[in-house]
This record gives sequence, C-alpha cells and structure tokens, in this order.
Amino acid sequence: MAYNIQIFNDSGIQPLPRKKIQDTIVRVLGGENVEPASVNVVYVTDERLLEMNREYLNHDSRTDVITFPLGEDNFEGEVYISVERAMAQAKDYKVSLTNELMRLAAHGVLHLVGYDDQSDEDRAKMRKMEDKYIK
Repeated sequence: MAYNIQIFNDSGIQPLPRKKIQDTIVRVLGGENVEPASVNVVYVTDERLLEMNREYLNHDSRTDVITFPLGEDNFEGEVYISVERAMAQAKDYKVSLTNELMRLAAHGVLHLVGYDDQSDEDRAKMRKMEDKYIK
C-alpha cells in the first residue's frame, strides 16, 4: 500500500508509541479505501493544542485531537494529539495510554476521510468505527 505515515513528538513526553499508531492509521485508510495517502501525527502539549484550537478553528476550548486536511489533489493531512489529555482520558476510561492514542489517531484520520462528529448520532458512528480500527 502506498502510505506515508510519520509520527512527530513535540510533547516533551517520552517514550510514546509509533508503530501501533502507524498500524492503526493504515487500518483506517485501508478500511476506508483511501490510497495513496500521507498522514503526519504530531504529539503536542495540551497548551499547544489549545493555542491551535483558538488560532485555526476559533474555538476557545481544550480538545484531545485536531485534524487538518492538507492536500487538494492527493490525500494528505495532519493529526495533532494532546498527550496530556490522552493520558488523563486513558486513566478515566481505564485503558492504556497506547490504546487512547490509537483511538485519537483513528478519530483524527476518520475526520480526514470525511466523517463528522457534530451530532450524537455522528459521534456514536465514529466511536463504533474507532473501536473497529483499534482492535
């Protein structure tokens, strides 16, 4: 498959998973019949993601993941994940940090391929798809 998936860690927290995140993204892209594709995942701090949410989306709230589609002709995008928020959510949901990061990566890529989570119904559908792709 023609996928270019890179993981960058700007969170200051080490170590963080790379291979399992890449594998999750490949499952999402393959399952959604998207090829070729280039996706960058960037682990950031909670504060940085809040700044990005304010600057680019005009939302003054904390979030766990933000996705930016980049390519017009090719499938290309970036997924920014707050590691601190993922750590807190992993504790709340009683799952591993790796599991929560896989879910957030899958969620971000699902946004890239066109899924939305604005309604309760859409959120439930995305959650079901996340479960499918992180198993």
